[in-house]
Amino acid sequence: MYNQKVMDVFANPHNVGVIENADGEGVVGNPTCGDIMKITLKIENDRIVDAKFQTFGCTAAIATSSTANDMSVSPEINLLGKTVDEALKITNAQVVEELEGLPPQKLHCSVLAEEAIKKAVEDYKAKQNA
Repeated sequence: MYNQKVMDVFANPHNVGVIENADGEGVVGNPTCGDIMKITLKIENDRIVDAKFQTFGCTAAIATSSTANDMSVSPEINLLGKTVDEALKITNAQVVEELEGLPPQKLHCSVLAEEAIKKAVEDYKAKQNA
């Protein structure tokens, strides 16, 4: 059902955890399948310098969470070092592409990963305007 890359990421996820005193936090869930994702961000000068995740869910949910956060390592597709506005442009399609595909019935997990990043950035922006 899953390709080897998805299985490798699931077995060895990166950036697992929570950033204490995070500058931005995004929590999303899908009540239908039970997946819950939490992404926390550390931001300096409107640039993301660290990203962590905690996910309760299936193989695809964990793999997409890890990949979305891994998108914080490479300057071309990733979040780390990107401005918060650039991070808002990360899409679920990019997450799926990075994982070399997902089964159609698991694409919603990539949407959750995209939404979690967006919620974390929106949380950061709201705190800045408070």
